[in-house]
Amino acid sequence: MTPSPCRVKHHLSSPIVSWVEDSSSMAGISHFSDSTMRDDDFEPGVSYLSRNLHDMHISVRLVEEFMELAKENTSNNLETCGILGASFKDGTYYVTTLVVPKQESTAHSCQASNEEEIHAILAEQSLVPGGWIHTHPSQTCFLSSIDLHTQYSYQVMLPEAVAMVIAPTDQTRNYGIFRLTDPGGMTVLRECKESGFHQHSETPNGSAIYESCSHVYFNPNLRFEIVDLRTS
Repeated sequence: MTPSPCRVKHHLSSPIVSWVEDSSSMAGISHFSDSTMRDDDFEPGVSYLSRNLHDMHISVRLVEEFMELAKENTSNNLETCGILGASFKDGTYYVTTLVVPKQESTAHSCQASNEEEIHAILAEQSLVPGGWIHTHPSQTCFLSSIDLHTQYSYQVMLPEAVAMVIAPTDQTRNYGIFRLTDPGGMTVLRECKESGFHQHSETPNGSAIYESCSHVYFNPNLRFEIVDLRTS
């Protein structure tokens, strides 16, 4: 199924099909770092493979735009999720499309539906799933056991894939960008057969099961578009 252009509800700057990085406009790009990690079941770590990933650039506007799209759900204590479409150029991934799929939400979970629509949009623009973004409207900023399984499904396809969490009520940090540690967290999730909310075993090497990303950069010059499928 080919997605209709009318499903593009909002875009920034020029269409991404004509987007080319201007190397002269690299000023203002900032490295994502998180020094506020403090959940009881999480200790930040940077695995060996994390230091050898391709960089990923994300627009500085993406979080703000996504929060606006999720505003109604957030006010009703419902999660909202989106998929990050990324292009690859000169050794770097660029998140150039945010797809907000049809979805079923609760206060503690969000499940995309009609996934064939997502795949069609990414395929049409020759993008790879660079990860996902979702809200925690009334929780803190962390990855739940369900989130970890979702992240595994992305990261097994693309090691650079990220999980972005937006937690507007968290007084310490209102967003984070995470990935499973590799091999530690990836091994645990690969072997876990449970579903729903549950506890995970410790990693074989004693590392944290997930970590704050060290390969992500916020780029003020990056153009991206938003495709909202919820009203199509």
